[in-house]
Amino acid sequence: MTVLAPGLEVVGPGDESPRHRRVRQVFTVLPLALLVVIVLASCLGSLAGPAEVLSVLSEKLGLGTGAGLDEATRAIVWEVRLPRIALGLVVGAALGVGGTLMQGLLRNPLAEPGLVGVSTGAAVSAAAFLVLLRPWLNDVAPWLARIGLPLIAFLGALLTTHVTWKLSERSGLPSVPAVLLAGIAINALAGAATGILVLLAGEKLRDITFWTLGSLGGASWSLVGTVALFVVPCLLLALPLGTALNALSLGRAEAGHLGIDVRSASRRAVLLTALSVGVGVAACGVISFVGLAVPHVLRLIQGPDHRALLPAAALLGGIGLTLCDLVARTIAAPVEIPIGIITALLGAPFFLWIIRRGSSAAGGQW
Repeated sequence: MTVLAPGLEVVGPGDESPRHRRVRQVFTVLPLALLVVIVLASCLGSLAGPAEVLSVLSEKLGLGTGAGLDEATRAIVWEVRLPRIALGLVVGAALGVGGTLMQGLLRNPLAEPGLVGVSTGAAVSAAAFLVLLRPWLNDVAPWLARIGLPLIAFLGALLTTHVTWKLSERSGLPSVPAVLLAGIAINALAGAATGILVLLAGEKLRDITFWTLGSLGGASWSLVGTVALFVVPCLLLALPLGTALNALSLGRAEAGHLGIDVRSASRRAVLLTALSVGVGVAACGVISFVGLAVPHVLRLIQGPDHRALLPAAALLGGIGLTLCDLVARTIAAPVEIPIGIITALLGAPFFLWIIRRGSSAAGGQW
């Protein structure tokens, strides 16, 4: 086997490297783990159990009559629990892939959509829409009030990302330390703007709290469809960027010598991250650390090849967020803990561990 760069190997016939073997094992385990998580999240809860879930699914698939089920149980399973699982899978995939794109693009394991301002920009835009625009649109254009939230969140994510990019740009490309510092400043400004909106919120205060803590509690099949309409194409368009991100691990000049259009790849990665994460924030609020932890864990297990990291991050992101939501709604039942609290409790120590690993990791060498 000849290694051209991390993730750019030439493997001879019958030659499987340990890294390729680990990748194969990861893509064997993750789909099975996904199936297990879906079953657990479907069957665990304070009301409907496995038997009720099976009866509802049989009824919906035309395999049974659902005899003995009351309407409340049907609603809990089909209108609450299953859409919530689907939303967690889609948004978790968006966060996992978005974090992988940002870390690969910036060559820094500390980068994630929240740290560079994408999540907070989307959240403050959504909060501004709820407090300032939606009451007016409800009277003028109700249809726009219903569909405007994900669009506004996307525009906010795109705006903050663009500002961060421009502030950190050196010779047409971003400086890694400047991106992180600009992201900290953008997050502080977004926090201040959110504070002002909280003061103006009135009866909308609960909605603002939803955005700041994050929750999958508002899931519905229509919301899942809207989010998937934006996120799934972004995920599919992100997969071909794996080769460009592998080349970027050598450096921007070296990637250019390998035939990679660095500026175009960078813009595509940022745009796809802003769109998918922005829509995810619009649906669920701010959920931190998923985009940080997922790609880093996978990189430690299967290596730095982004061609494998991106699809694996989509799977592990969906698995992780759905598991966190299961904990959030069952650990203190019937009280539901906001999912952002669960991800922060798990992700913050992981973030500190990454920093503790040493200056080489913080400097972007993995």
